[in-house]
Amino acid sequence: MDATAITQSTTNQTRIGPFRPKRLFVALVLLVLAIYPGVLGEITRGLMVDAYTQVAVFVSATFLIFYGAERLFKFDIGDALKNAKGWQVPLASLLGATPGCGGAVIVVAAYSSGNVGFGAVVAALTATMGDAAFLLIATRPEVAIVVLPLSLGVGVLSGYVVDAFSRTPYLGNPSATCALAPLIGRSRKRDYLAFALFVPGLVVGITQLTGADVYEVWGQMPTYVGLAGVAVSLVIWTVSQVQAMTHTADSPVTRMAEETAFILVWVIGAYLAYDYVVEFAGLDLEAMFKTVAPLLPLIGVLIGLVPGCGPQVVVTTLYINGLVPFAALMGNAISNDGDALFPAIALNPKAALWATIYSTIPAVIMAYGFYFFAPDFMN
Repeated sequence: MDATAITQSTTNQTRIGPFRPKRLFVALVLLVLAIYPGVLGEITRGLMVDAYTQVAVFVSATFLIFYGAERLFKFDIGDALKNAKGWQVPLASLLGATPGCGGAVIVVAAYSSGNVGFGAVVAALTATMGDAAFLLIATRPEVAIVVLPLSLGVGVLSGYVVDAFSRTPYLGNPSATCALAPLIGRSRKRDYLAFALFVPGLVVGITQLTGADVYEVWGQMPTYVGLAGVAVSLVIWTVSQVQAMTHTADSPVTRMAEETAFILVWVIGAYLAYDYVVEFAGLDLEAMFKTVAPLLPLIGVLIGLVPGCGPQVVVTTLYINGLVPFAALMGNAISNDGDALFPAIALNPKAALWATIYSTIPAVIMAYGFYFFAPDFMN
């Protein structure tokens, strides 16, 4: 199945046009907070630099490796799914567990055209962690090695159970289409600028991993690179025509620039929300979260029901910062359908609803299984 069969795109969609009002508003708010005098501006700039050098550069590296390999070893996944027969569910789950949302979207499109069964859709949506997987791989690879295979296994089991017991064929409309990933086409100057900043940013990030003081080693370079990287990412995000995910036909550099910008905005938001509350409201969020600890796995699962990857990135960020337990992360990873839920809703709302419900059941079981029987696991 060619990528153009999944999305409607044109090569002219990516010219810089009017700024998107909501995104422009967010970008302006962040700019004002960053340049505000005193403690507020100082904290904001510091957190932006941390978000870029500690998270975004590693996410970018993961994108480049993953999308580069995807481009290098490209094959027709749609035909593979159609001819898989009894292996459709495991293959669909494997596609779903692949970082990002592209694999799950392919399964949803294949189901709409009648090439795979409903169990395959449930398997893919259950296994996918969306773009939050890139963030987890980049920042906590030892946790990702556990979460992604577990999600894959739960996806396979869920798909087989649904195919065995579900007697209602939630058939799609083969003629249905949805514009999810516009084709950008040729890499742009801003993509190369994002890459140029990524290189020194990654050097700073790796230096931090060694435990060295980056400011002693590199002077003020981390601050300049971090703020410049955030600024370029905000511009890319503000003018982007991409709604949910990038097109598979675009270059790895372009996809890296677009999707890193998306994740970085959410990470900055999570960082600022936490530090502002602690610094200016005097609240101990960690203590507050502990008072509702039994509800955190359920909250992680419920957030996973929200379409899109942004809220899921926030949950992963909270886990990385030690505010929510592994049980909440695991529940969110399984219940979260990522951006793949958008085409599922567009192509077959009834199937999307039931697939989401079916994926929620194992999410609750896994979340509370870890909460009660392995409370300290990966925390």
